[in-house]
Amino acid sequence: MAEAETILTNSTTRPRAPELSAESLYEKCLALASNLWWSWQPDVINLFRDLDPIRWRQLDHNPIALLKEFTPERLEVRASELVLHSRINYAYRRLKEYLSETPMWGFKHSGVLGSRPVAYFSLEFGIHESVPIYSGGLGVLSGDHVKSASELGVPLVAVGLFYDQGYFKQRLDINGWQLEEYLDIKVENLPVEPAVDSAGRPVIVAIDTRSGRLLAKVWRMQVGRVSIYLLNSDVEGNSPEDRELTRRLYGGDQRTRIRQELIAGVGGVRALRALGINPGVYHLNEGHSAFATLEAIRQRMQEDGLTFEDALRQVAQQTVFTTHTPVPAGHDRFDGGLIEEHLGPLREGLRIKPDQLMGLGRVEPTNPNEPFCMTVLGLKLSRRANAVSALHRRTTQKMWANVWSWRAEEEIPIGHITNGVHIPTWLAWQMQLLYDRHFPPDWRNRMGEPEVWQTIHQVDPGELWETHYSLKSQLLSFVRRRVSRECRRRGESEEAIEAARTMLDPNVLTIGFGRRFATYKRADLILRDLDRLAALVNDPQRPIQLVFAGKAHPADEPGKRLIQRVANLRHDPRFAGKVAFVEDYDINVCRHMIQGVDVWLNNPRRPEEASGTSGQKAVLNGVLNLSILDGWWAEAYDGVNGFAIGRGLAHVNPDITDARDAEALYEVLEKEVVPLYYDRDLDGLPHGWIKRMKNSISSLAWRFSAHRMVADYVIHAYLPAAGGLSCDMNVR
Repeated sequence: MAEAETILTNSTTRPRAPELSAESLYEKCLALASNLWWSWQPDVINLFRDLDPIRWRQLDHNPIALLKEFTPERLEVRASELVLHSRINYAYRRLKEYLSETPMWGFKHSGVLGSRPVAYFSLEFGIHESVPIYSGGLGVLSGDHVKSASELGVPLVAVGLFYDQGYFKQRLDINGWQLEEYLDIKVENLPVEPAVDSAGRPVIVAIDTRSGRLLAKVWRMQVGRVSIYLLNSDVEGNSPEDRELTRRLYGGDQRTRIRQELIAGVGGVRALRALGINPGVYHLNEGHSAFATLEAIRQRMQEDGLTFEDALRQVAQQTVFTTHTPVPAGHDRFDGGLIEEHLGPLREGLRIKPDQLMGLGRVEPTNPNEPFCMTVLGLKLSRRANAVSALHRRTTQKMWANVWSWRAEEEIPIGHITNGVHIPTWLAWQMQLLYDRHFPPDWRNRMGEPEVWQTIHQVDPGELWETHYSLKSQLLSFVRRRVSRECRRRGESEEAIEAARTMLDPNVLTIGFGRRFATYKRADLILRDLDRLAALVNDPQRPIQLVFAGKAHPADEPGKRLIQRVANLRHDPRFAGKVAFVEDYDINVCRHMIQGVDVWLNNPRRPEEASGTSGQKAVLNGVLNLSILDGWWAEAYDGVNGFAIGRGLAHVNPDITDARDAEALYEVLEKEVVPLYYDRDLDGLPHGWIKRMKNSISSLAWRFSAHRMVADYVIHAYLPAAGGLSCDMNVR
């Protein structure tokens, strides 16, 4: 479907700005920094960078932290030196216009959501690297969802947790072993403020448990037109243990986890009520926040006198549940003791017995040996459930078929809405300029129309290749800088540091692999035959080189061993200077990689990749995917818009699957990828490769955007859940 008429002001003519006082200039810069709208506006990013490029990099691209190092008077001097007044005034006016205008898509399509918005729950939000309250793909997906809801004008508020330390910073020791470092986040350096009620009082919610009362303060973060409300337990009145609950993302034991999820779900619904927000839809992004449905049921019973059964039916009708995890171990489960300790008072408010509550989280409700599963709760208390790709839908239907044991597997009421990415966030500035030169003038407002992207075929091959080469050079400079800094931190020799400064060659085919180092993602698949890989890396005429990045969960020892194996390849003379591991994978590292490599490698064990959005980000920048036919690539690959590993089949024996997939990976590299890349004309242009780049952009960029994804949620899930248009997705 066409993503429609998001209204953005993109004029390139800037009227001369009136003179600003130092205080006014500073206030306008602070206003820009306080709304994360700036994070997908390249001209505003460049504005902040120009104030002090070195400190901008050192401060993780945090504009609030940067501005705190300026006085209004010093900022005025710097702005005068760089002639920034007009740019600041123009950016500030654009923000004000953006916030005040009514996007036509949302106005036309949001219907009843205008008075009763969507409440979008997620345990992490990846908006920008300067706000480290995310760990990986789930959080970045949530961030892109929020950004596109803002762009389209979809009435939506988001709910999550504010972490005092966030996720860990990754460091490798001299042996290549991952070490975790947790740093306190300075709230004064983040674009957050205390959320207040209608009387201007800070909102603090309370949750009773058998072991005492939990308190959580609510913070507000603005992302364009969307507010994200983040709950934090570091509140006076909580026990020392409870004040630590929201300290780290995905930290602690099962008791910590259930208390975090209690705050996010039950506390989140209570926070919305205290803020005067009456949702028409509850969207649960994964099972982590599924307790929200129980609190919503309790409120309906208390306020409207409904029975538990009637309130459950009404809340379930309003609830949309998205599952992302095809791996059984990835679903939270709690024993009956933890459930009763933490939900006992809420259960009494629901007027149900302990076995009834446990039954809501069990596949077999009366099985006393089965723990309580958050995903089962989400599935049972929603009437619209979806996976995040077509293949993932089939995997999810099979995984949870026993919840509906009376139905055939293909009739299990779980649909799919394939994930997408927020194009302005992930599209390189240089590529945006290229598209501006060749695409229709209003292409930014028509990013979901396939016709717009066909224009890429009219772009001169040399111009597209030079743009890509520039981005690749930037990536390699970034990698050299980061790796040499890491070597210095570890106290390595000057020879090792100098080698890092000169590693990698921009004229060599560069393959990137960046994602969580879970074993099923098989980061080491390409290392299965090191002699064969060495032959590829050291081919005198057609060599390859590799850039890896990714974190393993602190408790994942096998994942850490994978990282160690990859990182220590630098000590093997066959791979020295030709294989790099970049520490501390985050949004910033991802952005450099998906914009600058030639090939994006993804080789999970099928069908264990739910979607995999990093490859979608790569598409926007002309980077070709080389992937197992899993997740989104299973519905994206057409034979001429990238490369496939294998035939989309998996053996019942995972060892055989791994061996077969490794052989297929080597074959496609040797017979397709490498020859196509190095087949050049007299001007050095790989015309066959560039044609495939164009095929990738034209066939995929519009299909796998977050604008399309959010529009699909509105039409097929949100509106029906709120009592609007009918649909045929998962109504049960």
